[in-house]
Amino acid sequence: MCYTLLCVDENSGLPPDLLRGNIDTMILKTLLDQDRYGYQIAKTIALEAGGQYDPKEATLYSSLRRLEARGRVEAYWGDESQGGRRKYYRLTAAGRAAQAAGRAQWEHAKSVLDKLL
Repeated sequence: MCYTLLCVDENSGLPPDLLRGNIDTMILKTLLDQDRYGYQIAKTIALEAGGQYDPKEATLYSSLRRLEARGRVEAYWGDESQGGRRKYYRLTAAGRAAQAAGRAQWEHAKSVLDKLL
């Protein structure tokens, strides 16, 4: 749905680019406390967003591949005790630093926008 020049997601009411531009930082945040597999990451983000944002599978896995290529997460296969094997993601030191930097960038951008809007 678009209003003038601003398009918003019909489910969340937020501009999709605003969320997509921060998906890496969101994913890294979910990994701060424990390793998770893809579905867990998506559900954690949706839960923390109060159901107002549910990342699309393609967006999530593209981001995870990018984060892994940049050394911000490490992937490993879990055991099969809970059914099929799941690929888990673990935060690296570089990922922890990237999450902190992404959070700081968001806070800075938010403070500038709060002054301008």
